[in-house]
Amino acid sequence: MPQIVFLPHPEFCPEGAVIEAPTGKSVCDVMLENDIEIEHACDRVCACTTCHVLVREGYASLNELEEREEDLLDRAWGLEPVSRLSCQAIVGTEDLVVEIPKYTINHAAEKNH
Repeated sequence: MPQIVFLPHPEFCPEGAVIEAPTGKSVCDVMLENDIEIEHACDRVCACTTCHVLVREGYASLNELEEREEDLLDRAWGLEPVSRLSCQAIVGTEDLVVEIPKYTINHAAEKNH
């Protein structure tokens, strides 16, 4: 079973974590099932960017990006070539190293000033 190394994040995972992840499960589900409470404002239906992550290692083993996810990622804070929405990133057969960005954009919770 592949392992996911979650790099430390001050809010969601201060110590970092190493978690065994079943192939075919989303990175978001793996986090939530292991008490890493990443935001997921749209309830994991690919309608926001709050579960944005950076896949530092193992990116190529994930499922292909679909057009909807690509369009949403264009709005994510800190977009990088290794960016994915964790609700859409499905664990393959290789280990992953995942970083949760420092900031997220939650259009549903933020008010226009």
